[in-house]
Amino acid sequence: MSDYLFMLESHLDGPQNRAVAEMQRMATEAGMNIWLTGGAMRDMLRGSRIRDLDFTVERDACKFGKAVAKALDAEILEEDSLKRWIEMLLPGGTRVSVSNARAEKYSKPGSKPQVSTATIHDDLLRRDFTINAIALSLNRGSRGLLIDPANGQADLANRELRATNSYVFFDDPSRIFRLVRFEHMLGMQVSTRVQSQLENALMEGYHKVAPAEALAAEIRALATSENIVAALEAFERLDLLKLIGPSLTAAKLNTAGIARFEKLLHGVLPPETAEASIAFLALLVEKLSPRERTEVIKAFRLSKQEADALKRIDADAKKLEAALKSAKVTRPSHVYEVLAPASADEILLVLYRSQHRVVQDRIRTFYQKYQPMAQEVTEEQVLATGAKPGTPKFAKTWSTMIAAHLNARPRKVLPEEIPAPPPPPQQTSAFARGIRR
Repeated sequence: MSDYLFMLESHLDGPQNRAVAEMQRMATEAGMNIWLTGGAMRDMLRGSRIRDLDFTVERDACKFGKAVAKALDAEILEEDSLKRWIEMLLPGGTRVSVSNARAEKYSKPGSKPQVSTATIHDDLLRRDFTINAIALSLNRGSRGLLIDPANGQADLANRELRATNSYVFFDDPSRIFRLVRFEHMLGMQVSTRVQSQLENALMEGYHKVAPAEALAAEIRALATSENIVAALEAFERLDLLKLIGPSLTAAKLNTAGIARFEKLLHGVLPPETAEASIAFLALLVEKLSPRERTEVIKAFRLSKQEADALKRIDADAKKLEAALKSAKVTRPSHVYEVLAPASADEILLVLYRSQHRVVQDRIRTFYQKYQPMAQEVTEEQVLATGAKPGTPKFAKTWSTMIAAHLNARPRKVLPEEIPAPPPPPQQTSAFARGIRR
């Protein structure tokens, strides 16, 4: 196994590793070359958590992607037949995209491209930034081979953002928004040449032909960042936020609230917690009027489920807060039963708004103590009781064992008896020694 394959497997969780293995197997059976590309490679080489998996294949990406979605029981989210690209959502929550290795030619900024097939090297070089132009071969003859035609690894090491070509913003003006996000989310320095390209693109008004949804997507992607406020202020400074809605100005940008949200997100919730983008959006538009909120949220193209969650988030957070401060919550298992099914969005909003110390303390104790303790009760232990997986009895037995484990008093450990130290050697005075002599 190559070092890069070992590195990849160590950065993926179980469902992601299975997805990579299944993609490789199906591509091999179809006689198709396949590479892991883009953000997954960037995050792996940075030593960060991999959230999305992007694959590039030689042909039939949409057809292949649909077959993979069926095999992995994934939900297809979007398909672009022009760019030969498909995106799906795995049952575990990981987004997977499959695209054709391709070349694109644009007649004007923001126009539809002329698409043609290309080699993996040409596909990487038509992308936005060098740190996203890296691929890992999953093919039988070259498995584990890293392909980096633009030297993106060096730019990751130097923490520098460079473009892969001179037409990066002309071809796709929405890359202006991505540049701002990467600069602050990844903590990287924009190269002098890219800064000049950015200024020229803004001067030519390329950003005005980019869809507002593209900017909204980049803003939403900030929800897991550690520099959300700095990025939002950069968007506002470049006069970009008004593309989403004219009401989203510096005066109505909830920077103080989002800064607190960011602190709670990274200071209380574990790193592996699911993103809380609904709570983030609720705080983003907190200072806007109802009409202004509707206008801004429209650009985020929320699914019906997400839109409903956003409408309910305040009521759900109040309900969760009431449950946490209830007099009926007297044992660790009660706190766990209240918080375990709650979403990260609800919990963060309660942390953000609640003035009750007991509520704040119980949430922190849940993440610091009760959740890790609950994970100590394994499936094997439940199976040992004779309960069958997938049955109501199995779920009830598991929850009962978790409650017993959380509520058990720690066993007192008696201090070991320490033997008395030996008596010090008897001292003899000089007078006594003289008598003996």
